[in-house]
Amino acid sequence: MTHDDAPLLADLMPWSVAPLRPGRAWPTAPDPASLRARWDALLKAGGPDREALFEPTRARTLQSAVGQLPGSPAGTERLARAEGPCPEPVRVLAAPFDEQWLIPDHRLLDTARPELWRVADARQVFTVETGDADAPLLATALLPTLRPGRVRPLYRRPGGTEPNLAPGLLDHLAARLGTRPSAPDVLAWILMTAGPGLTVPLTDDPGLWASGVETGRRALWLMRRDGERPKLPGGRRPYVRAPLPNRPHALHYDRDEETLHLDEGRISPVPPEAWDYEVAGVRVLESWFAVRTAPAEPGTLAAIGPAVWPQTWTSELLELITVLALLAELRSSRDGLKVTSPVTATELREAGVLPVPESSRRPASVLDHHEEGPDGQVPLL
Repeated sequence: MTHDDAPLLADLMPWSVAPLRPGRAWPTAPDPASLRARWDALLKAGGPDREALFEPTRARTLQSAVGQLPGSPAGTERLARAEGPCPEPVRVLAAPFDEQWLIPDHRLLDTARPELWRVADARQVFTVETGDADAPLLATALLPTLRPGRVRPLYRRPGGTEPNLAPGLLDHLAARLGTRPSAPDVLAWILMTAGPGLTVPLTDDPGLWASGVETGRRALWLMRRDGERPKLPGGRRPYVRAPLPNRPHALHYDRDEETLHLDEGRISPVPPEAWDYEVAGVRVLESWFAVRTAPAEPGTLAAIGPAVWPQTWTSELLELITVLALLAELRSSRDGLKVTSPVTATELREAGVLPVPESSRRPASVLDHHEEGPDGQVPLL
């Protein structure tokens, strides 16, 4: 696939946001019950003990005064005197293909990126840069909290009403392709074709475009993991062949038998492509397992977790194996996309699509709901 004079992702999806910086690990966990227990432990502690458990930074202490996160009912009194139940945890993408839970409280996050929370809804898709040359982008329906790459929402407003695409891009592609693509179509194409330096070769070949979009939409569906659950063909579906222990400590893969061992527990068949799936040099399955089993420092909030391996984690692991195996199958389709009739960056500049106006690189004004300020104040908007 040629990337000569291909437009940059930064121009095609001009609004991007730096990643969140939580500042402390304990407000994120693979299960929501642990977060509620950690919150209760924090609030039961007083004075210096509460401060030590909180793990203050220069950006956040127990005395920090911040407003609510958009869409979150969390309190705004300073944590030094906070009371009440834990804000309801929300699902987030904490690492590549690793869905976890987060306490949605602005007081717990060093840099929360409220502009992302304002546009997070059922229609939104967040595209995340990975820094991996082979898999440079992830897409998720969940708020991404992973580092280090920038986040590009597909829509600039809630409800999917304003695509985060270069103004005029859809019109130009419609004229060249003979049919008007949707914003998700463009994102699907980007997922399949983004290359080194985050360039995105475009095409005016309707057949090639349709093929790339079809494959990209399947990748998008697998990454979002919403709706119908993905399945491998019969006979290739992973199952628990030997019960998983209450607290597995070690993960081992037998390539000859295509079996994943969690101590004496066994899951098979696990395709080698799923085991070998990496993002930025990190094997996804090993990272997912380590987060759930690595011991935390005793006495910290992060050390509060499930006493035994939850059944939901087994179900999530089986689905993750399936997703990685199916995504690996799409890589050959991606490698087969050869853009021979390109829509170049030069052409987009001549058509007035590029450069994009600076306003496209800034968040839209989204003021359709009340956001409480620090200590319960009503902010002036």
